Amino acid sequence: MLASRAFSLIGRRALSTSICLRAHGHAGVVKAEDFSHPAYVDRRDVPLPEAAFVKELSAQQKALKEKEKASWTALSVDEKVECKPLNNLTATNWKDVLPSLLFHTAISFGLPLAMYGPIPHTFSDEWLSMQTKRMLDMRINPVEGISSQWDYEKNEWKK
Repeated sequence: MLASRAFSLIGRRALSTSICLRAHGHAGVVKAEDFSHPAYVDRRDVPLPEAAFVKELSAQQKALKEKEKASWTALSVDEKVECKPLNNLTATNWKDVLPSLLFHTAISFGLPLAMYGPIPHTFSDEWLSMQTKRMLDMRINPVEGISSQWDYEKNEWKK
């Protein structure tokens, strides 16, 4: 009984999948994207994409790549413009990267940011000590948590 039920469910799943593939115009072989390799993303919130904009360079682009290894002052304006997409300079503009860098630096140092307003009172040391005392009084998580580290007879942390 159980085996017949399992085979009927598998059969229905296979049938519904094949109907869906035919309904969407697929001939039976569905091409899936390969997500194991990094992909190029041209967005402002991704200033440094994982992959290059151009994967395979033509002969002219390879010659230009070799030429740009030398001084960029020797390149013409047209060559510099052509080099930009190859180097992803459009996505790594300093005006795009600097605000994000400053924001994350301010957050990591715990600086109050004007756009978020003042830091809540629950972040103060006094509040945190009161909250810890309350958790110990309630004996919250006595097996592996904070209460397991407190010695209730000596009224101090276990060593």
